[in-house]
Amino acid sequence: MFKNLFIYTEKYIIIYEQHTILCRSEKKLEILNYIAEQFLAIKLIDILDIAVVSILIYYIIKFIRDRRASKLALGVLMVLIVVIISDILDMRALKFLLSNIVQIGLISLIIIFQPELRSALEKMGGSPFRSIKNAGETKSSQSKHTAINNICEAASELSKEYTGALIVIERSTPLGDIIKTGTVVNADVTVPLLRNIFYNKAPLHDGAVVIKNCRIYAAGCFLPMSTNDDIIKDLGTRHRSAIGMSENSDAVIVVVSEETGTISIAVDGQLKRNYDLGTLKTELSALLGDEPHTKDRKGEKHVRETKEDEQKQEQK
Repeated sequence: MFKNLFIYTEKYIIIYEQHTILCRSEKKLEILNYIAEQFLAIKLIDILDIAVVSILIYYIIKFIRDRRASKLALGVLMVLIVVIISDILDMRALKFLLSNIVQIGLISLIIIFQPELRSALEKMGGSPFRSIKNAGETKSSQSKHTAINNICEAASELSKEYTGALIVIERSTPLGDIIKTGTVVNADVTVPLLRNIFYNKAPLHDGAVVIKNCRIYAAGCFLPMSTNDDIIKDLGTRHRSAIGMSENSDAVIVVVSEETGTISIAVDGQLKRNYDLGTLKTELSALLGDEPHTKDRKGEKHVRETKEDEQKQEQK
């Protein structure tokens, strides 16, 4: 009797295990079928939607990271977390207060970061059409090549003479507001003219030169100063203006330090330093589309101080 009971119990356990395995297999199959149905339901518009949202999130993160908004991002995130917690815990008074603060805060952020938002929108609108604009330019590649060579040679000579210079090269973002602050020149880009403009007793030497369509369009222009608090304190007005100009446009700015003779380039809010004649030509050619971009760059970001700067200061 006990033997039969043991046999029946063993058979029941085997049947139960087989049933459990079958149920698990059916559940896995249901999950796989559900996943397959979801993938099959994806349309081309859904892929496009995800791609657009991903690109938008990327540019928002890049915008916050590269500007002073990064310091407020953590505070805004903490406020949003408190709002969510107050909603979950049903803290009505705190929820009412924070919801009103958030509504007012969004409007305030738009007002506070108006220059940054304007710059971002200008770059967003200009970048997709840059290649089209370049394709329709009347200036030949030879004119661009000549202008780049003359800019580099002038910067090299000004560097040897410890003469300060600030050269803004327009790309897709129009610089009409900057040009209005200076004197219209509208002349070919030549080494003697650039040296004469930045001669320390010339009337226009303190301002910036704006180069547009391979011509010196204006001189003595005033540039917006950077509001970035992370810039090292040793940088002077020229370098801060160059960074500020690059934050507000897609222009390429060449700076020659009056104190050290160091040649720098500011692009997209970043300052790279310690260029010589060769590396400056390579970098400008790459940035302005004169020839393919090369990986050999000797420029460094503005957060670095090199021994070359110290040696030049000691020699002076």
